[in-house]
Amino acid sequence: GSVVSVSVVLGAETTNALLTSVPAVFHAGVNDVLLAGLALAVAQWRRSRGGHGDEVLVDVEGHGRQEGLVDGADLSRTVGWFTSLFPVRLAAGTLSWAEVCAGGSGVGGVVKRVKEDLRQIPDNGVGYGLLRYLNPETERVLSGLPSPQIGFNYLGRVNVAGVEDWAMGGGVNDDMPVARALQVDAVTRDRVDGPCLEATWSWPRTLLAERDVRDLAELWFQALGGITAHATRPGAGGRTPSDLPLVDFSQDEIDELEDEFGSEWGA
Repeated sequence: GSVVSVSVVLGAETTNALLTSVPAVFHAGVNDVLLAGLALAVAQWRRSRGGHGDEVLVDVEGHGRQEGLVDGADLSRTVGWFTSLFPVRLAAGTLSWAEVCAGGSGVGGVVKRVKEDLRQIPDNGVGYGLLRYLNPETERVLSGLPSPQIGFNYLGRVNVAGVEDWAMGGGVNDDMPVARALQVDAVTRDRVDGPCLEATWSWPRTLLAERDVRDLAELWFQALGGITAHATRPGAGGRTPSDLPLVDFSQDEIDELEDEFGSEWGA
């Protein structure tokens, strides 16, 4: 019952790039890019308040609809989310905020690192709950680790028309404990002027001031703008080790090959 929220909207031009050209340049998913921007924003938000550390621990929520987990599974007759929730530790690096906003060369490195961090998680994290709560051996280990203070959930892209019949979210009991200090729920809505990323930031009113949350939300949009600007530069993007499963290349080796033969050498 103590939770309050603010919603912010990203413009159609930047949103469209985040859905199309930016993931294509990095051979990544939309979630990879959004989380890279969030890691950069949180790191800067901390620094501006005298904090330290370039790693960000986030609880990532997903739809959990992984047909490949069970042989013969067919989800075509099911509706809705199964939901997966798993923690990830993302490295934001130590870039200056001016370089981030300008889309400097280091921005691409952050996107690639975050992408690889997420690719190392088996089956998009759907098995974490089993390890955390149902396996006695791993439960003892995982329960002793730090819990994320930030939750992130990208709900995908929806059309504004008819949203009343398929409204996302829902009522919660006011007595239910809050899971995290800050929750970010984002969705892309198709509007008349194009797709727009909408993000709702929620937190218990006693933990954070609204101005601080709005500052972080603005930093996230600035970081996403910087990533978008970087993706338009010649030579931006490229592949990462998870794109080349048949060979054992480091990121440095891949970068050298792309510098010599062009970004499409591994196509």
